[in-house]
Amino acid sequence: MIVQKAYKYRFFPTESQKRQLARTFGCARFVWNQALELRSKTYEETKKASSYAQTTNALTQWKKEPEKAFLREVSSVVLQQSLRNLDAAFQNFFDKRAKYPRFKSKHDKQSVRYQTNAFTFRDGKITLAKQNKPLEISWSRSLPDDTVLISATVSKDSAGRYYISILVETDIQPLTETDAYVGIDLGIRTLAKCSNDKELENPRPLRKATKRLRLNQRRLSRKVKGSNNRNKARLKVAELHARIRDIRTNNIHQFTTKTIRENQAVYVEGLNVVGMLKNHALAKHIADASFAEFFRQLEYKAKWYGREFIQLDQFFPSSKLCHVCGHLMLKLPLSVREWICPQCDTKHDRDSNASKTILLAGRYMRATRSDAGKVNAYEIRAVIGHSA
Repeated sequence: MIVQKAYKYRFFPTESQKRQLARTFGCARFVWNQALELRSKTYEETKKASSYAQTTNALTQWKKEPEKAFLREVSSVVLQQSLRNLDAAFQNFFDKRAKYPRFKSKHDKQSVRYQTNAFTFRDGKITLAKQNKPLEISWSRSLPDDTVLISATVSKDSAGRYYISILVETDIQPLTETDAYVGIDLGIRTLAKCSNDKELENPRPLRKATKRLRLNQRRLSRKVKGSNNRNKARLKVAELHARIRDIRTNNIHQFTTKTIRENQAVYVEGLNVVGMLKNHALAKHIADASFAEFFRQLEYKAKWYGREFIQLDQFFPSSKLCHVCGHLMLKLPLSVREWICPQCDTKHDRDSNASKTILLAGRYMRATRSDAGKVNAYEIRAVIGHSA
């Protein structure tokens, strides 16, 4: 299967490379903001949307203006790509897939994209346009053989770390088929509870770092704006946030990769994550668990490696349904972590029972080819009762 896959590496630029990248980030951001302002004004005056070609012509004129001569100091490919990104953002807005594009700030994460004609890759070294030396990249893993390079995105996060993400087109072979299937129930204390009794503990990095984060943020608030001490304090806060994000992402990556490799089909409960985040009592813990990222990784990895990923309907009562006899509890508060089935006297752990019920529902959907995760609890009750 031919897919586009990104390989992200950290690199350590020299001082001259840092200055050149800073100019590139700034020019790309400037072009984005100028083009966004132009397209917004054009629409207000004519009620017609501007095209990518019009912004390209405007960029040519900007380069000729003396006060904007700095645009000629960076690669034109990067500036053109910034206009393409803006055009894609507008297209997503018109198709109602995203909000209206916003202006970019120098205080946000900085990134630019280089097409293949704006960098060279020789002997395992990458040299960007307008630079004389190759980047010092920490190759944590090698690129696959016989890959086609598409682009390279260079970014700098709020903690001052530089990364390069190399997008390639590569052939991924499906994994060998297996007879294993698994149902997964997500939670806050235990991030993932599997029907095969495996589980993933939630590292809760934000909760563990809250005390240190508050201290660093308090120190930051007391520093004079624009001072070097404030910048140092800001970096400490950014580095702590970056560590929290890295722990969370790495934990999910390891579990999802192993789960996809070991199981032919993966069934998960359906969750309205956006709605759950409106619960102010649990919003911070739900965001720290990163349910949406968990689902995203399972979905694309299953597609890559020839596995099946099914997400049940969000209203399916997986926790209330006994996986042994099919009895449906009418009420089961979230505070109840263990319960005894009044029909078969089976003692259930709430999360473990939910994962086994999800597995039954998923296998039933796979056999009957039910649509889009829609499965009725009474159908599963009938199946469980028949098998019992």
